[in-house]
Amino acid sequence: MNKTFAIAAAALGAALSPFAFAHVTLDQPTGQADTYHKLTFRVGHGCDGSPTKSITVTMPESVTGAKPMPKAGWKIATTQGKLSVPQESHGKTITTAVREVTWSGGPLADEHFDEFVVQAKLPAEPGKVYFRVVQQCVKGSVAWDEIPGDAGAKLLAPAPVLTVVPATGPAHAH
Repeated sequence: MNKTFAIAAAALGAALSPFAFAHVTLDQPTGQADTYHKLTFRVGHGCDGSPTKSITVTMPESVTGAKPMPKAGWKIATTQGKLSVPQESHGKTITTAVREVTWSGGPLADEHFDEFVVQAKLPAEPGKVYFRVVQQCVKGSVAWDEIPGDAGAKLLAPAPVLTVVPATGPAHAH
């Protein structure tokens, strides 16, 4: 009887927590629309025991103005890309933006965790925003890029997700 209860409780806990199996997550899962936001990507482990040597975060089209935070022992590289729809920022028309941020170096041992930070402007419209993250390890890599589709489908490598909520204050805060 106790074994059945324990199994049922574990299954219920996993069902109620969509992030139970996520290993690269966002520290703050919500942000206000049309504001600058600190995106903190938490890396919880390496690749099957192998240390992490780089993390690449792909910015969705709706997220602009990305500025990565330096980390001691890691190098930063950014990749610019053309926006499909130009945007206005500080009275200027912006046609390109940072599309990828890569931290390389470390290494980050499998038994440790760390955080990688980017400041970026969130989209004006509320909704869910998914960030593709590639974790390169000394041996192997993991693309954290799965996006929920079918209800109840278990994701093995879910993309970190940010829920953008309507703004409650002034939009310009960076």
